[in-house]
Amino acid sequence: MHAVVLKDFGVPGLTSVIDAIISNVLLAGTCLLISNNMRYYLPRQERYWYVLIISLGLAAAWLAILRLILRSFFSDDESYMIFLKQSYVLRYGIAFLMVGCMAMMSLSWYTQQEQKEADARKADAEKLAKDAELFKLRQQLQPHFLFNSLNSISALTGTQPEKARHMIQQLSDFLRGTLRKDEMLWSTFEEELQHLQLYLDIEKVRFGYRLQTDITTDDDVLRMKLPSMLLQPIVENAIKFGLYDTIGEVVITIAAKNVNKALQVSVQNPFDMETTQPLHGTGFGLSSVQRRLFLLFARHDLLQTKSRDNYFVTTVTIPQVI
Repeated sequence: MHAVVLKDFGVPGLTSVIDAIISNVLLAGTCLLISNNMRYYLPRQERYWYVLIISLGLAAAWLAILRLILRSFFSDDESYMIFLKQSYVLRYGIAFLMVGCMAMMSLSWYTQQEQKEADARKADAEKLAKDAELFKLRQQLQPHFLFNSLNSISALTGTQPEKARHMIQQLSDFLRGTLRKDEMLWSTFEEELQHLQLYLDIEKVRFGYRLQTDITTDDDVLRMKLPSMLLQPIVENAIKFGLYDTIGEVVITIAAKNVNKALQVSVQNPFDMETTQPLHGTGFGLSSVQRRLFLLFARHDLLQTKSRDNYFVTTVTIPQVI
């Protein structure tokens, strides 16, 4: 196009082609220079002034170099030299627009790339922080249960040594399973139920006949996923409010079903209205479950609690997103 325009202005064909090649190769080099400059240095507050000034400067440098090269090539062609002098302003304007356009495109591109990298780093940092908080929450669930179990074992050692040995074996199996689960964020409901059964067996040794459980599940929920060790603090909360203030037999009911392709688990325990206030301060266990669910799903409505007819019901819903 450059050569055709020059030819229309009366410049000989070969001269037009040489002029076009030299001009555009130099201009391409100038645009490459500004692009590389933006790659390693992105202006911040002064970005638009920077683009304007560097475009004006590089266009002037391009014109100066072009003038020297073309004069050396066509110094004997007086008519071309006159035309070259008359075209300086137009050439400078075109070069300024091209360099400025390339500068803005490079600025936009590298700014976008930098923002993507910043977003990726932020996402990685947030994931690390979330994983660390989840790990901390899971670790905080164990000590008080372990201390209670050891105290129960200590009490049984003198009076019922066989039962104490059995409880130690159950506790060992439970802790071994817990350590394996530390490496897995998710498990199937069937795996979680097996681990929960170990916990309940230990608690039944502590409370004897007073602790009874009724577990009902639909067949299609066994392969559904949920965060590992999510149910233990809910059941532990039910045992706390159901047995600590009573002396009779207590049945903890656990029911799981598929609700709109989400796993819904309800844990129900009786409570005494005169001695227990389950709706006011559910303790670390349920608050930790709610926090874990929020970190994983960014929702506050997945854990619900309510009381009815001297029964306290905790319902947790786990969307199947993995």
